Amino acid sequence: MIRPFQGMAPKLGQRIFVAENALVLGDVELGDDSSIWFNCVVRGDVNYVQIGARTNIQDMSCIHVTNHKWPTLIGDEVSIAHNVMLHGCTLGNGVLVGMSTTIMDGAVIGEGCLVAAGSLVREGFIAPPHTLIAGWPAVVKKDLSEDHRLFVASVWSRYVRYKEAYFKDGWPIAEAPEITHPQPGFKDGHPYP
Repeated sequence: MIRPFQGMAPKLGQRIFVAENALVLGDVELGDDSSIWFNCVVRGDVNYVQIGARTNIQDMSCIHVTNHKWPTLIGDEVSIAHNVMLHGCTLGNGVLVGMSTTIMDGAVIGEGCLVAAGSLVREGFIAPPHTLIAGWPAVVKKDLSEDHRLFVASVWSRYVRYKEAYFKDGWPIAEAPEITHPQPGFKDGHPYP
């Protein structure tokens, strides 16, 4: 479902896949060739969410925000693995977040980072670019090796191919809902609930 909220409708780029049982709601922007997979929730109802081009949000992940304080900003060519919780955080371009990870308010994950599966990234944590982040709570473990960098960079392109395979199989390209009285988003003065 792609639904407006208080007159704010998701803004969609080109050739986006949104699974029929995923929810994209409110002040959300999806970049070209991005994909939102089965049972995901992307809630832009109390702040805004920006998801870059060629980024994938995999099955059962939840993307939310903090009222009046923290939007969630996700760069281009990012891969969010299965069952991840992102809440009011910022992820740079080319990040890979492993399965069942939680990233909390105000955390900033630098470009090209790998966040290991099962990690808890605490509030306000800053991860330098191209590093391995892991643990509960997460810490910076080391700079990524060349092999890790190549792996991180390979995942997003596979998901672009996967969503194109779904389109070839007859699944629809996502379309933004039409609304009769559109309202500005939170960045442009929409009141916070």
